[in-house]
Amino acid sequence: MENNLYALLLLFSVFISALSQILLKKSATENHKSLIFEYLNWKVIVAYFFFFCAVVLDLLALKFVPASFVPIIETSSYVFIIILSRILLKEHISIKQIIAMLCITMGIFVYVV
Repeated sequence: MENNLYALLLLFSVFISALSQILLKKSATENHKSLIFEYLNWKVIVAYFFFFCAVVLDLLALKFVPASFVPIIETSSYVFIIILSRILLKEHISIKQIIAMLCITMGIFVYVV
């Protein structure tokens, strides 16, 4: 049971990392007043804070989750990125991306169960 909790913590850290990547992309697509404001705006600062939190959670979870399980959980980042890109960036999801997300999700469930 305890390992399941840390596996969920690892999954949450992957989600937070994906969210930070989306925020960085959103900031990169905007026009800024100057070069310094490209790096010192709320989206970039929050994104790096999220990334730092993801790394801390990742390191905590890696103490208790089997090493063979980590690459499987890390692949969920592709699914998170596609879904968050649709929600936050209004990007179109292609049929190939849907098929890829289904394959990734099925692969995770096959490995876990």
